[in-house]
Amino acid sequence: MRMRYYVLLILFVAKSFMSSAQDSKKDSAIAPTEPFAFADFTWLNGNDRRHTDLLDSKYFTGRVLIDVNATWSNQNPIDHTVIGSTSLARNDEMEVSDAAFGGDFHYDNVRASILLQLGTRSTVLPPNDLSTFHGQYDLQDVYRYFSEGNAGYHFNVWHGINVDAGLFTSYIGMFSWYNAENWAYQPSFVSDNTPWFFNGLRIQTFPSDKLKLEYWIVNGWQSYAMYNNEPGFGCQVLWRPVEWFQGVLNLYYGADQPNEPGRHRFHNDNSIELRYYNKPSNNFISRCAFSMAGDIGFEQGDGVNGFHGDSANGPAQFFVGGMFYNRIWFGTKQHIGWTFGGGFIHNPGRYLVLAPSGMASPLPSTNYVPGLTPGSDPFTENPGDQFTAWDCSTTFDYMPKENVTWRVELVHREASVPYFNGPGGVTSPSGYTTTPIPPGWTPDLVKQETRIIVALLVRF
Repeated sequence: MRMRYYVLLILFVAKSFMSSAQDSKKDSAIAPTEPFAFADFTWLNGNDRRHTDLLDSKYFTGRVLIDVNATWSNQNPIDHTVIGSTSLARNDEMEVSDAAFGGDFHYDNVRASILLQLGTRSTVLPPNDLSTFHGQYDLQDVYRYFSEGNAGYHFNVWHGINVDAGLFTSYIGMFSWYNAENWAYQPSFVSDNTPWFFNGLRIQTFPSDKLKLEYWIVNGWQSYAMYNNEPGFGCQVLWRPVEWFQGVLNLYYGADQPNEPGRHRFHNDNSIELRYYNKPSNNFISRCAFSMAGDIGFEQGDGVNGFHGDSANGPAQFFVGGMFYNRIWFGTKQHIGWTFGGGFIHNPGRYLVLAPSGMASPLPSTNYVPGLTPGSDPFTENPGDQFTAWDCSTTFDYMPKENVTWRVELVHREASVPYFNGPGGVTSPSGYTTTPIPPGWTPDLVKQETRIIVALLVRF
């Protein structure tokens, strides 16, 4: 089974390079141009909407992002903790979700990027990365304050080839890690449950100014370290043939389960974005676009059996999900935007579900990993445990400048099992970590939540 996936991946890469070579021959008489510079793609979901870099210079292009939010849940949990989100951490109070600063160095063909991240986002994701318990040294604390940290070299071949190594943000799930680039604040489950970052080697090839073929050799699926003794492999095809369309294909293969070296994961993510109306001179509706994504994947081996569970090989362990968002811009300067949409996931085995925190924190699968302590009534992640969820949201943006967004969002989410934080919280009877847990107390998980999010997003 494992060898078959390696062969398929090698064949796909070989075919991509052959196609790239053919395209380069066709363009040989034309001077190479910067990829995707032929049109304005600032309308895309998950893409920088600025037209110029204010902090640009000959050798360094700076980046500063500030993401502040306040959110209120209809469940009003006593401990103010948000469960099941990578964008939110605290209820009924203001939080600095992300304060990032750094930039991109460039000298001749040498490249380097570093972006430090502070705020609640630097503590929300690392606890879900169990690879850091494999061996010594505290990788969660070492890496958690970096969203990007990589270096590489640009080769003047085709329309460019970049070879970079380090920590970089991923592109699986359509939404960007930086909310200033997204149409909505709380991503749907497909984005929130798929990787926000990779740690390893990235090769970007641009056979034309409309196509990117990218390849990854990484430590694992959103993991700082390596779970077992083999890396993860992935690739992306990004195609922008015209200004009003984008198509993306992502593939991933790896072994990402602690103490289960024979269990392998395959994941396929596909998305399209289409701008179906564009009349910039209109005073009322000036632009409309939609984004749509669909994911399918599975794990196979060591007690789980992909899409078809049986008594001999174990229960099914797969992921199916999708999401759709529609965006409307108003006015000739597009200062006002409205987005509505949502999505769903079905994930038997819960292997991609964000783990609840506090006393609802689960042990990984059925195996004990040193350093982890189970909660008093943990949310389980065992093979065969079912999880199905859906969400919908509507978002209003006021964008007086392309560097700032004022956002108000209403989002509703539901799950097939108790998952979100209820009135009793997941921390203790009082909501404080200093309160002893009395016998019989259990975290209060519920099946649905509705919340309002108010956010200020600034980017330079």
